[in-house]
Amino acid sequence: MRQIFLDTETTGLYHAQGHRIIEIAGVELINRRLTNNHFHVYLNPDREIDEAAQEVHGITLEFLQDKPRFADIADEFLQFVAGADLIIHNAPFDIGFLNAELSRMEQPNIEHSVLEIIDTLKLAKEMRPGQRNNLDALCRHYGIDNSSRTLHGALLDAELLADVYMSMTRGQESLMIDMMDSSSIALDGELSKLARNKPLRILAANEFEQAEHDQYLQTLAKGGACIWSQ
Repeated sequence: MRQIFLDTETTGLYHAQGHRIIEIAGVELINRRLTNNHFHVYLNPDREIDEAAQEVHGITLEFLQDKPRFADIADEFLQFVAGADLIIHNAPFDIGFLNAELSRMEQPNIEHSVLEIIDTLKLAKEMRPGQRNNLDALCRHYGIDNSSRTLHGALLDAELLADVYMSMTRGQESLMIDMMDSSSIALDGELSKLARNKPLRILAANEFEQAEHDQYLQTLAKGGACIWSQ
């Protein structure tokens, strides 16, 4: 099972108003274990950054001037996420921006490249209705250290999201382990029962039983050669 935890930073809140992605990060988990494989780039948006957005992530247009455009890294990014489960906090936001960027290139939506998209904000609201479920609140709830998150950053947020998701779904993992353990215990019990009940000696057939058996084999041989007679 391959999962990519993804986050983006943008020039503003609304892709429909022409806002662009300026940072993308994804971290990879395989079978619920972090790998050393990750994707992280800053992007030149070719437009101004809203002041409110810059206060959130601290990324300046000056810093981005020598960075690649989305079109320059699109193939590499799509290869990175291909066939994986894409796990995002407030997925409609990031997916909307990604699809807007892909649309500018006349490329299919991101949904065509990934196996599934999982929205951890939706999942958190189902698990914790009526409570704050932003990333900071979930870190506090699950005891995850987010002290280095003074500003939003795509790579750090993707790493924190991976920790949050693992905590959110740990019960499912425990259930699977319990089921496997129960099956193992049941199998061990059956094997122990067989061991306890195994015969202490081999009982040979008496003459009458052997004659009955030979007669039965002769009946089988009427339809052709009987290998048991050989």
